[in-house]
Amino acid sequence: MAAQSMPAEDIKRTEWRDRYRNGFFLAPMVRVGTLPMRLLAQQYGADLAWGPEIVDISIVGSERIVDEKTGVISYVKNDKDIFTTHPSEKQQVVFQLGSAGPEVALAAAKTVEQDVSGFDLNCGCPKKFSIQGGMGAALMSDPDRLCSILDILVKNIDLPITCKIRVFDDVEKTLDLVRRVAATGVSALT
Repeated sequence: MAAQSMPAEDIKRTEWRDRYRNGFFLAPMVRVGTLPMRLLAQQYGADLAWGPEIVDISIVGSERIVDEKTGVISYVKNDKDIFTTHPSEKQQVVFQLGSAGPEVALAAAKTVEQDVSGFDLNCGCPKKFSIQGGMGAALMSDPDRLCSILDILVKNIDLPITCKIRVFDDVEKTLDLVRRVAATGVSALT
């Protein structure tokens, strides 16, 4: 089907998928996706840069504060910076979300959507706090909940939604999960 005859929503989703296919990326890594590192990566040519994993409940209810001198945007809660960004990275920064439930994931995404270019649901983190909270790699053992989070984000956020998983020892189990995740309409799966 020619792009001109595709519905606008399909054209947008195709553009988003293409954006994640080729390029230079600062992948999500623990303690690496901070604002200075993302800006440095972009200065050296990164097309997209993932921020640090932010747990959904920690960002919900935060206050958005803009530093008039630097332009830095801080999301602050209980006198603590939860997430910082700068307008110069808006088209490149991907917000990495840790979540265990669809409603709070959506509330978190709605909180920061004006300052990011997309969201990535972290389903790969093996850290104890993530697993115990039903987040990260724990979501892989509960594909219904994982897909419910992705579904609500894809349907209610007008930005690309991606998902990071780990692979199972069983190839077929991995492929089954990949098919389910892809069916939610995510723009990319890593």
